[in-house]
Amino acid sequence: MVRVFAFPQYVCMAKKQRAPAHFIREWRKAQDLTLEQLAERVGMTHGTLSRIERGKTAYTQPVLEALAEALGTDPASLIMRDPSKPGIWDIWDQIPATERDQAIKVLEAFKKSA
Repeated sequence: MVRVFAFPQYVCMAKKQRAPAHFIREWRKAQDLTLEQLAERVGMTHGTLSRIERGKTAYTQPVLEALAEALGTDPASLIMRDPSKPGIWDIWDQIPATERDQAIKVLEAFKKSA
């Protein structure tokens, strides 16, 4: 007679994967928009946007691009930059394109002196 035991330590439960990290909620709040307002701008329900913000649903590239356009930023910033915590990129964005080469030289000089 063969006995089959189901021990909990041998049971493999699939872990629910979280969606990739992002700063979509922070960008929305920085623009002083409600879920409903932003969702309407990009053509989705506020429930779907809420699930994306909470990491319950993964975003797609087209959704990320639409959100970035609606929030006045680029897709990479939605993933990498928290607008509530200013950093070097906030300063960089304010430097006119014609002066960025000079800004890079200043930063390189600063790096050498540090």
